[in-house]
Amino acid sequence: MRNELNDALKTAIKARDQRKVATLRLILAAIKDRDIAARSEDRMGGVSDEEILGILQKMSKQRDESLRLYEEAGRLDLAEQEREEKEIVESFLPQQMSEDEIKRCCEDVLAELGAETLKDMGKCMGALKERYTGKMDFSKASAIVRERLQQ
Repeated sequence: MRNELNDALKTAIKARDQRKVATLRLILAAIKDRDIAARSEDRMGGVSDEEILGILQKMSKQRDESLRLYEEAGRLDLAEQEREEKEIVESFLPQQMSEDEIKRCCEDVLAELGAETLKDMGKCMGALKERYTGKMDFSKASAIVRERLQQ
């Protein structure tokens, strides 16, 4: 994953695509930041691909929030910039699951773990994150699991 990002940066530099260069540098800086934190935790190998996917998802959500705020404030130029950055970030993420797929996966995990109360929510979310990092919107999954456990 890291190599893919570095190759994309080199390609963007050669193509003189300033927006893509800036966005990829932000991504790589966030990864390097997480690498430094990992070294302080005695994980010398740095961050895994799963952690990189988590970083990319977080960056995508940040762009969504900024995009919404800029549109509400009438700053369409900045909103367009955020939209472009979001597209670049998401181009490195695997295809996201649909809402139906998320529901099915949540039901499978609930049944597999025998979850019945809200106390089991942490186990369920941990299992989902372990299996579907980068592919699932966990805020949607959390809402589905919570609703199902409250019934």
